[in-house]
Amino acid sequence: MTVIGLTGGIASGKSLASEHFDELGAQIINGDLLGHASYAPGTRGFDKVVAEFGDDIVGGNGEIDRAVFGPRIFSSPDGLEKLNAIVWPEIRLLAEAEISRIKAEDNDVVIVLEAAVLIEADWQDLCDEVWVISVPVDITRSRLMERNNLDEDSAQARIDSQMSMEEREEFADVVIRNDSSVAEFNNRVEEAWISLLERVGA
Repeated sequence: MTVIGLTGGIASGKSLASEHFDELGAQIINGDLLGHASYAPGTRGFDKVVAEFGDDIVGGNGEIDRAVFGPRIFSSPDGLEKLNAIVWPEIRLLAEAEISRIKAEDNDVVIVLEAAVLIEADWQDLCDEVWVISVPVDITRSRLMERNNLDEDSAQARIDSQMSMEEREEFADVVIRNDSSVAEFNNRVEEAWISLLERVGA
């Protein structure tokens, strides 16, 4: 079994790459889905988040109301840091459990753990290799402006709030460039996949 940690900045193409890896036969673990599960009602993460941010973030359906929760996080200078301190360890536990479950079913499978914060949360030790999707800042900014309907300054602010691409690449075993067409990107994803299979003897 080989575990690939797939990461990249905002609007880098992580989801697109995961979809292609899925088509190529990988088992995908989606970090965003684990993030939501980490503080679902009835979990330890839910209890910790409510204790930290207040009972009023819970909506009438018993779930955390994101319309209330989001502003609460960002209204405090250390709100996001507090949230990460709660949910990152919970996400890691969920990821470990999912890796173990998949391994028990098929020990020869390639697992792709897609996680935007893979490096920031220090989850590299869960992976055999770290793959970074790299996009030039100007392309990222344009994609964000179009996808999220943002002005240039707002798009740049979101980029600046994250680890830089250069910093990410320092942790990478494999870098996949996403600076051209979707077809070209898919070709590069497939080339990385074929190279991996050759390395692991699959």
